Amino acid sequence: MKIIGEERDRSRRGDPGEEAVLVHDRTLESYGFGGDHPFNPLRIRLTFELCEALGLTDSYAMVGAEPATDDDLTTVHSLTYVRRVQQCNSNGPNRDDLLSYGIGTADNPIFPGMHRASSHVVGAVLKASRMVMSGEVNHALCISGGLHHAMRSRAAGFCVYNDAGVAIARLKEEHPGIKIAYVDTDAHHGDGVQWMFYDDPQVLTISMHETGRFLFPGTGEVGEKGRGDGLGYSVNVPLEPFTSDDTWIETFEAVVPEALRAFGPDIIISQNGCDGHVLDPLTHLSATMRLYRHIPRRIHDLAHELCKGRWVATGGGGYDIWRVVPRAWTTLWAVMSHQTVPEHLPQGWLLERGMQSPVTLPEMMLDLAKDFPPAARAREIAAQNRKTATEVLEKVVPLIL
Repeated sequence: MKIIGEERDRSRRGDPGEEAVLVHDRTLESYGFGGDHPFNPLRIRLTFELCEALGLTDSYAMVGAEPATDDDLTTVHSLTYVRRVQQCNSNGPNRDDLLSYGIGTADNPIFPGMHRASSHVVGAVLKASRMVMSGEVNHALCISGGLHHAMRSRAAGFCVYNDAGVAIARLKEEHPGIKIAYVDTDAHHGDGVQWMFYDDPQVLTISMHETGRFLFPGTGEVGEKGRGDGLGYSVNVPLEPFTSDDTWIETFEAVVPEALRAFGPDIIISQNGCDGHVLDPLTHLSATMRLYRHIPRRIHDLAHELCKGRWVATGGGGYDIWRVVPRAWTTLWAVMSHQTVPEHLPQGWLLERGMQSPVTLPEMMLDLAKDFPPAARAREIAAQNRKTATEVLEKVVPLIL
């Protein structure tokens, strides 16, 4: 692993002047709820090991970050809420009080060091965002980030603090007049980030997710399009259950480039949850690894087209931690760093981790189409998604000024 500033071989890269960086250290892997909770930080370790086994980190920097301060956190969270999270490690508020803040629930159980681990994730995404906006690097990836459900005064959906929300708020303070696009392709609606900037025309939030009619958090319909000066700057594209690659990609291409071009961002922050994969145990979508190669490629292209390549990417949801997450986020890093991912996973990684995995690990980076045939209602699903995209393009995108 290199440090920034050293000479390196750029032969694998398409843009000789560009720099990409990983913002990570092992302490960021302490954010997890323990036991059988589906949010398991082992997925991050598996991803980095796969990247290393493929040689994708050899010529690139990994930098650490400090935990976010109270001043950082209170840009989007209430001080009372931050204090409650901090007191989880002491003889602080009683359980009933914590429950009113979403802490101590089945989704968000208390774990040792909760405040420090949560604030460290925020600090890492903030570090990545500042590096990109300062011009130190073009692209920065922090896969421990993407905790998009956390609200101003409430933990939700495995998320204690909202890392993207804090990064956006701080960038707005430090760069007056900045226009920030937040693009969220997690299977779950990016509700926390949306509500934090719902009336803000400097922040465009785009969320493509499984419709809330069937999935947490139950929001994210087309009609949630912002309010006041922010009307039109909240773009939601709810997808039908069992949406597969073809219709997801078609819908993405219909809406996302148009909305971003209408907005003209100075930076793109993307949340790259991969829980829309057909193997994910918590959602009802039917994507394969083809989608998780397409989306980062397109966001990368759009970042270069619209905002001089300024792109910060985070992780997010993803609960098939063995077969899906490592491949999806390894691909994300390869795209950010202009590297080619081999077709096959390395045998050493497969042998070592295959002995520990409760499921058989795939040997290919891309899924085979024959293993995931289209849903019985594929045409109807595609037609409904097309209808949704048309509604967004007619009723929301024209409001972006």
